[in-house]
Amino acid sequence: MSGGWIEQLIVAPVLLPLLAGAAMLLLNERRRTAKRVIALGTAGALVALSAVLLVHVATLGFAGKLASTAYSIGGWPAPFGIVLVLDWLSALMLMLTSVLGFAALLYATARWDQAGARFHGLFLFQLMGLNGAFLTGDLFNLFVFFEVLLAASFGLLLHGSGKGRVKAALHYVAINVATSLLFLIGTALIYGVTGTLNMADLAIRIPAVAEADLALLQAGMAILGIAFLIKAGMWPLGFWLPRTYAAAAPPVAALFAILSKVGVYAVLRVYLLLFSGEVGWTVNFGEEWLFFGGMATIAFGMIGVLAARRLTRIAGYSLIVSAGTLLGAVGAGEGAVLAGALFYLASSTLGVSAFYLLIELVERREAGPAATGEPVFDDEYTGLAAPGRETEIGVTIPASVAILGGGFAFCVLLIAGLPPLSGFVAKFAIVDGLLNLDDTVSAPVWWLIALIVASGLATLVATTRAGIDLIWAPSDKPQPALRLAELLPVGMLLGICLALTIFAAPVMRYMERAGQSLSDRHGYIEAVLKAGAER
Repeated sequence: MSGGWIEQLIVAPVLLPLLAGAAMLLLNERRRTAKRVIALGTAGALVALSAVLLVHVATLGFAGKLASTAYSIGGWPAPFGIVLVLDWLSALMLMLTSVLGFAALLYATARWDQAGARFHGLFLFQLMGLNGAFLTGDLFNLFVFFEVLLAASFGLLLHGSGKGRVKAALHYVAINVATSLLFLIGTALIYGVTGTLNMADLAIRIPAVAEADLALLQAGMAILGIAFLIKAGMWPLGFWLPRTYAAAAPPVAALFAILSKVGVYAVLRVYLLLFSGEVGWTVNFGEEWLFFGGMATIAFGMIGVLAARRLTRIAGYSLIVSAGTLLGAVGAGEGAVLAGALFYLASSTLGVSAFYLLIELVERREAGPAATGEPVFDDEYTGLAAPGRETEIGVTIPASVAILGGGFAFCVLLIAGLPPLSGFVAKFAIVDGLLNLDDTVSAPVWWLIALIVASGLATLVATTRAGIDLIWAPSDKPQPALRLAELLPVGMLLGICLALTIFAAPVMRYMERAGQSLSDRHGYIEAVLKAGAER
């Protein structure tokens, strides 16, 4: 076995949350402490496991060895068996998912995990679906993990009940069921023409497809692309995202921040693997759609950010802007642009996730749970003592407004991409890569650069306006009660973003190698097609 013990660990990010989530179903809802311990222990183990896998990939890659490692389930050789693939990009996405999952789960233990049934089980199944989608090496299992994501995210979206959540969840399910149908149709067309769904095998077979079958294959790829772009939130397919995420409970919305990146990941993986050849019709297939669609998405997100009057809507449209930036960068070119896009993917996802958690703390100052339509919790969890009763839970921190204001300003700088934080470093890398694509910068590239800069200014205006109203305006209302389990996740996510800024050079080197690996079809194909053959 070429991968040794690391090869066996590749399946663990899928297997571990699956087993822990199944164990949750055997526990009564009253055993909250046991569920929290199991869930947090599993999430923490995923963080450690993802770090080990990422270090393994970086160590091999920077040593000049093949960084891609494949695990064939059951020992069946590719392309016949199910293959999980660990490489630069999948290791990055696993690390990002595990960090977000641990932070959101820790935040939920303050009170949100008790607002409904089966929260921890659904949360772990969500992590399983995300990890599986990032690791799978074939299109059919990508569809399977997408369906796991849909089922778990639907349950999490309904967590806490309420009319707004039910309405948003019904729209969400309808859209995603239609997306799944498109996914199946596109996959069936591709399989009918090529006879395989293994992505490495597809990269070999697609350029050799007979001309008579070419139209059918291109139609299948186009339909599959639409399914991916709906998941990514590309305009006009992403209209559902801001409203849906705004209806979710704060820790759920924080985890959902990476759901749109699953669509972006699928575009990166499939598009760059299958359509980055040097000759033939596959060269730059669909590039213009990604480029101009990305710019339209940024413009749509900017308008939404400026028009929004609620912080949750601003966060949702910020995700739209980030998706458009990533898609536009992918469509514009590779190399340095792609490295900056991957840096931006990590920074923006962490920033928006922290923002969703912070929003609930900020808005708590203006209205209690009953006034905002959120589930009403017992006095034990609100930190408000009943008459004649003393409590030590939810002690108000005198400097709570200052803490929230500082965290809010940090999030704004991150999401808007302003100096000196990692959001600015990422956007600067994208713009610098765009300016160096060719000897002469074309007009569409200038438009993309202008939209990237303008989107940051729009985010700054909208968030500053909301921050003045909610935080810095004089108020005679009591300061919000903050809990350690709520502050730690926000601080952890923002601290990671600060670390990305301080260690931007080594992080950017990793992103550059990740971008290069996406163009290195031969390394990926070699790792996958050898999986299981040596057993």
